[in-house]
Amino acid sequence: MKLFLAVFGLSCGGLWAADIEALQKLGAKVTETGGVVAQVQVKCDNFTEADFRTLGSFTTIKNLTISGKTITDETLALLTGLVELEQLSTDGILLTDAGYKHFAAFQKLKSLAFFHPAFRSKEFTGSGLAYLKALPKLERLTFAGSTAGDVAMEAIGQLTQLKKFRTWHTAQTQAGNANLAKLTNLTALRIGQRLPEWGKDAPVSFDETTMVTIAQIKTLESLELTEARLSAKIIPQLQALPKLVKLKIETVDISAADVEAI
Repeated sequence: MKLFLAVFGLSCGGLWAADIEALQKLGAKVTETGGVVAQVQVKCDNFTEADFRTLGSFTTIKNLTISGKTITDETLALLTGLVELEQLSTDGILLTDAGYKHFAAFQKLKSLAFFHPAFRSKEFTGSGLAYLKALPKLERLTFAGSTAGDVAMEAIGQLTQLKKFRTWHTAQTQAGNANLAKLTNLTALRIGQRLPEWGKDAPVSFDETTMVTIAQIKTLESLELTEARLSAKIIPQLQALPKLVKLKIETVDISAADVEAI
């Protein structure tokens, strides 16, 4: 019995090492913690279904960064066994709104980022983001570089568990921004301008009038404003935020005098 156990242990160790090597052969950068895979960064552009199954078999992953149009409703479903996930960052995924239901499997998720999700796809309006209500521990959300607009912001407004939200290069209007006031637990906000490709006559997604909505988020402690035309006229809205301790204004059209005034 002792000999069997020893051989079995060696066999398991060998298989585990081989599995990690298989993941690394897919181009993944792998970080181990306590002898298990805890963090993975990988581009999935050339992934097959079998490759997604390989990635999904590493159920100890806590931090995952993935990118590529091969990440669809069907392939994301192959990753739902990653129940230990706490941080997930994506770029260029091609989910439809219905595909977002799969995120409910990641009940420990605390931080989630979407960069360029389903860019220009008519199958993604942003309504699917409402599925993220099923994630009780989700505190941080980034939604950037998206052709989805007000519908997406309406869905995000339902995620009242959020404490930090970042958005820029998206297509929402001021009507969509109004949903930010529904985030009653928000302590940090970064907001920036729409993508320039809609032309100079397209409605802006962030300007001084947006500050009226932001002033309603009384829980804010940190605020980052970027890619807009601002002036000292925003001072009353800033003063309406009793807990604000950090203000960052970056890449904006603003005079030196107004900066000094603020």
